[in-house]
Formats: sequence, structure tokens, C-alpha cells
Amino acid sequence: MMIQFGEITDIDNWMNLVEEIRWNFPGLETNEKIAEHRKTVLRFISKAQALCAKDDNEKIIGVLLFSRSHNMICCLGVSPKHRRYGIASCLLSRALEQLDRTKDISVSTFREDDEKGIAPRALYKKFGFVEDELTVEFGYPNQVFLLHT
Repeated sequence: MMIQFGEITDIDNWMNLVEEIRWNFPGLETNEKIAEHRKTVLRFISKAQALCAKDDNEKIIGVLLFSRSHNMICCLGVSPKHRRYGIASCLLSRALEQLDRTKDISVSTFREDDEKGIAPRALYKKFGFVEDELTVEFGYPNQVFLLHT
């Protein structure tokens, strides 16, 4: 497995993974929203704020978008077939290297009572993130986690 910055030429491979995991992400329910997300990914790639994990065959098996201007992790997803191998941890470690550690880093994820939140909440806690405010994003209840300086 290799972690690298996403490139424009990766977009179709990237979106294949997004299609595979879209059921687990609020805001990706329709083809129109998927098309919007594709534009977002391309924008993040152009700013070198998109990381991907590739297997030995160059297939993208994990993705992460982060924002330097907001000092936040925006989106993190791993193929269900490749979970529990440390791919999310590798992506998150690499992203944290790109962000300003002298300021709080934020991420929004599922709430504690949401089954979808078990793995991501454990991951963020492992990295030292702590629970913060409850929010709603894309009409879905979430919780902000902060990694303090």
C-alpha cells in the first residue's frame, strides 16, 4: 500500500471508491451530489489537499480530504474490503503532517449513538481528538472532534 497526494488523473479511480462507500456518507445520496463531490475532490486535488491510498495494482482503496485554511479533516473513507489494515491511520497521520499543529484541528464525524460512528470515533480518539459540539451536516446528526495543540 502506498499513500500519496491525489492527482487529476486519479479522479475516475477515486470516484470508483466513493461510489463503493457512498451509502456510508450523508451528502452522497444522489447522482447530482456525487457529481458535486467529484468537483470538490478535483478542487482539493488542485490544492494538494487530497490524499489517497493505493494498493499494489494502483487501485485507490482509501481517500482523505483536508483543508489547510480551516485546519480540518474533511472526509476520510476506506474500501470495506481493506478496512482493519491501518489504512485510515496512515492517511490520517499523513494529513496531520500537513496541518498546523499550533492550532486546534477539527473533524466532524458520526455521533456516539450511531453505529456508523464506532470505527471513525475510535480512530480519532486514538489520535488524541476529543469530543466537542454536536452538529448537523447534510441533514445528518454529527459531532465535532478537536485535536488540541
